[in-house]
Amino acid sequence: MTKHFRKEIITLNKKVMHLTTMVEENLRLAVKAVTDRDTDLAKEVIKRDFEIDQNEVELEEECLKILALHQPVAIDLRFIIAALKINSDLERIGDLAVNIAELTPELANSSLHEVPFDLNGMLDLAVEMVRESVDALVDMSPEKAFLICQKDDIMDSMYHKANKSAIDMIRKNSEHAAYFMGLRNIARHLERIADHATNIAEDVIYMVNGEIVRHQGENMNK
Repeated sequence: MTKHFRKEIITLNKKVMHLTTMVEENLRLAVKAVTDRDTDLAKEVIKRDFEIDQNEVELEEECLKILALHQPVAIDLRFIIAALKINSDLERIGDLAVNIAELTPELANSSLHEVPFDLNGMLDLAVEMVRESVDALVDMSPEKAFLICQKDDIMDSMYHKANKSAIDMIRKNSEHAAYFMGLRNIARHLERIADHATNIAEDVIYMVNGEIVRHQGENMNK
C-alpha cells in the first residue's frame, strides 16, 4: 500500500466523521424545533441541510476516485464500499431531519398540545441510535453495532403504536386531523431514521468482519 493511498483513506475517514457530526447535530436541532415548537429553529435546520448535501456529494466523489485510481482490496475495499453506503444513509437521515423540521409550523399553529403516543420516547431513541451508530463507526465496533440493530425492533413497535393512536385520534377529532397527521408523520420519519441508523450499524459489521447481516432479522440477536 502506498503512502499516498493511506493518506487518502485517512482523509476519507475524516470526511465520513465530519458528515456524521453534521447530520447528528441537525437531527438534534430538528427534534428541539419540534418539541419547542420553534419555527425559526426549524428554518435553520432546513438551511443547514444544503451544506450536508454538498458534503455528501464530495464524499461520494472521493470514494469513487479512490476506487478508480487504486483498486483497493480486502478490508480497504470493504471500508470504501461501507463508506459509500453510510454516506447515503447519512444523507437520508439529514433529509428526514428536514422533513421533521418542516412539520414544526403545523404544530406551532395548533391550539392542541395533546400527543396520543410516546413522541418524546421516539425522539430520544432515534437520536440515541444515530449517535450510537456513529460511536460504533468511530470505534470500529461490531459489538456496539449489533446492539443498535436490536434497538430497531423497539422503534418499530413504538411506531406501530403511534400510528394506531394517531389514526384513532383523527377519526375522533376530524377538525384537528392536520395536527394529528403531522404527529403521525413525525413518528414515521423517526422510524425511518432508526432504519438508516441500523443500516449504518450493519455496514460497520460488514466493514470490520466482512459479514453481511442485512435482512437476517432475528438471527442477528442469537
